[in-house]
Amino acid sequence: MKETTTWYSERLEQDVDVVRWGTHGTPLLLFPTAAGDAEESERFLMLDVLAPLLEEGRIKVYSVDSVAGEVMFSKDASLEHITWIQTQFHSFIRNEVVPAIRKDCNSDEIEIVTAGASIGAFHSLAVLCRYPDVFSQAICMSGTYDLTKFTDGKMTSTFYEASPIHFLGQMPEGDHLKQLRKRFVLLTHGDGRWEEPKQSWNMAEELGAKGIPNRVDAWGEDYDHDWPTWRQMLPKYIEELVPIQ
Repeated sequence: MKETTTWYSERLEQDVDVVRWGTHGTPLLLFPTAAGDAEESERFLMLDVLAPLLEEGRIKVYSVDSVAGEVMFSKDASLEHITWIQTQFHSFIRNEVVPAIRKDCNSDEIEIVTAGASIGAFHSLAVLCRYPDVFSQAICMSGTYDLTKFTDGKMTSTFYEASPIHFLGQMPEGDHLKQLRKRFVLLTHGDGRWEEPKQSWNMAEELGAKGIPNRVDAWGEDYDHDWPTWRQMLPKYIEELVPIQ
């Protein structure tokens, strides 16, 4: 069962699509890659391999337009706008998408699993690190976690606040970090074409230094930075990490 909802977000200053597949189960927020839209995962057959998990009611899958990714790869966007939109996008997820998911699940307290590949992995990790009160686990595939590679190494204060690989090291002891230490991050990558395994290991080092539970899985040189790899990864990890309700 598929349902598409569109609304205007004042935070993002545009209409945004949110798509849901499934009828019951643990909510899984699946972020698109780069500038992908909310239906990208369906076009690349991810929903086909997730179908058994949807049918047994293990998960309900939600996805949103990658507004921040679209701006990041726009030739006309300024550094200030690129970095501002990262925080705005995460705020949109927490304050607009999360309430919509919880309403759809008929629960004001249900926790959400995040997942994504490439830039989607960055957002999956970022929202968990920023909002551990609502996100329980992040399944991060072939992630790019230091986005300054796309900004010529430049950063603004708002970009810093949106980037776990930068802000975690300065996070003070307190309730936020205490809650984050109850969460789990899976960082998985291939060693084939277009992959950057070092991104995952660098991120794991930052998480580990703060006592945040995480694991890195390397899939080997036969697995490229591409959808065939991610279609094998995601069902496997959902079966491992998400119990049947």
